[in-house]
Amino acid sequence: MSVPLAGLPGDQRPRERLLALGAHALTDGELLALLLREGNRGIGVIDLAHALLAEYGGPAGLAAARPEELAGRTGMGVAKASTVVAAFHLAARARGAAPGRLVAGAADVAAVASPLFTGARVELLLVLVCDARHRLRHRVFVAQGALDQVAVPVREILNTVLRHDGRAFAVVHNHPSGDPSPSYDDRRASTVLAAAAGTVGLRFLGHVVLAGERWSRADPLPDGW
Repeated sequence: MSVPLAGLPGDQRPRERLLALGAHALTDGELLALLLREGNRGIGVIDLAHALLAEYGGPAGLAAARPEELAGRTGMGVAKASTVVAAFHLAARARGAAPGRLVAGAADVAAVASPLFTGARVELLLVLVCDARHRLRHRVFVAQGALDQVAVPVREILNTVLRHDGRAFAVVHNHPSGDPSPSYDDRRASTVLAAAAGTVGLRFLGHVVLAGERWSRADPLPDGW
């Protein structure tokens, strides 16, 4: 029979254990139960948390679940599903986002950017704003949709960098299709951005295309493009 949180001794409840012992002492199920806050008729919140983790194969699988998918699960609903998805995305955004991180090459660009694209279903365009020493200052999404010469918001990208006192920048976009190979338009966008950056005294650090855990560089086109 499912036991509600109120039926547990005080020192066995997740919130009290977290305050007394720290978050590291809690199981995955207890941490998830804190997000869910309450169960539903016939199932306590801890049992609900363990059932979700078992169904999705652990936290990594649950992190990839879509909100509408979670909302349809027994004992969930829109509010709980939104809380879980938001928590995972907030944690993902925290990874690699420490101010001052050096962005020395395409691998660094991909590592810094990829957590922000978790679960993205459409193309998004991200700007990494860096200082003169290529240390990360901000990560800012500036566009959504197909990336080509017409759609690239050059002015918005440059204004974003300048607004955050940047001196250098990189751009990242995703391919929801799963293939990170840069298209001709991706490379043409890099060419346009590199030329535009030079006109305002900024340094263009490159353009990376993400597709899940894979990535590729979208290098500018050669002269005569």
